[in-house]
Amino acid sequence: MVDVGAFIGQIFVIVLLVVLTIFVVVVIFRSIRIIPQAYTGVVERLGRYQRTLSPGLNLLIPFVDRVRPLVDMREQVVSFPPQPVITEDNLVVSIDTVVYFQVTDARAATYEIANYLSAVEQLTTTTLRNVVGGLNLEQALTSRDNINGQLRIVLDEATGKWGLRVSRVELKAIDPPVSIQDSMEKQMRAERERRATILTAEGSKQAQILEAEGRRQGEILRAEGDKQAAVLRAQGEAEAIETVFEAIHRGNPDQKLLAYQYLQTLPKIADSASSKLWIIPSEFTEALKGVSGAFGSKTTDAAARGPRPTSL
Repeated sequence: MVDVGAFIGQIFVIVLLVVLTIFVVVVIFRSIRIIPQAYTGVVERLGRYQRTLSPGLNLLIPFVDRVRPLVDMREQVVSFPPQPVITEDNLVVSIDTVVYFQVTDARAATYEIANYLSAVEQLTTTTLRNVVGGLNLEQALTSRDNINGQLRIVLDEATGKWGLRVSRVELKAIDPPVSIQDSMEKQMRAERERRATILTAEGSKQAQILEAEGRRQGEILRAEGDKQAAVLRAQGEAEAIETVFEAIHRGNPDQKLLAYQYLQTLPKIADSASSKLWIIPSEFTEALKGVSGAFGSKTTDAAARGPRPTSL
């Protein structure tokens, strides 16, 4: 017969070995903790902070050390929902923000604040209301960089003790009420029309100025041309008169020739279209006497010579 006691003893030993094996596996499993890159783990020993685990393989004391949830050490981007903010001129605008922050101290982020993400959101909202509350709507719309800078400084100082570093804060959108948006669009449309009218008027003014300047320059150039032409004509006439005068003196004309030329010039004076009244100068009679005397002397000379003989 089979010994029942020995059989029971064998089963007990097998169960004990299985339990011990499972226990050893659990101990080994709980003694080793692998932390992935860009994460850290906070270790508590008997409920107290003991150390911070770095990425890689880490050894723990089983059943004594406990690892809290891993902390992400990468820079995080959190977009918060739109928040109503009252400006200095009592207008309610809706502003949504984006915060860039990074956990620099896992221990402080674990023990100094219960929920650092919610704390950052609430701090951003209150700081945003304080900053925008001191600005009117136009300043709030045109001073985003200033608002971003003030928010970042306040958040970075407040979250430093929580083991956080706020690197950047951005305002995604500032949405004024619909009625204010319509008024702003009308104002911008009127401003654009005013600028267009001013530019058109300036263009017309410049065109008129340039046209007047062109006419003035044309008149000046035309006057200069007329002046040069008159000077050249006067110089030509002077040279012609001087040439004629020199020719007359070189020819040594007598009184008779001058009287004859004078008589030839008088009809040309009378032919002028602007001559309505013609007065005979006193020199006209003297010229006639000179001409008649010349013809009379020629007749006397011919009579003195007598008739010319004719040949048969």
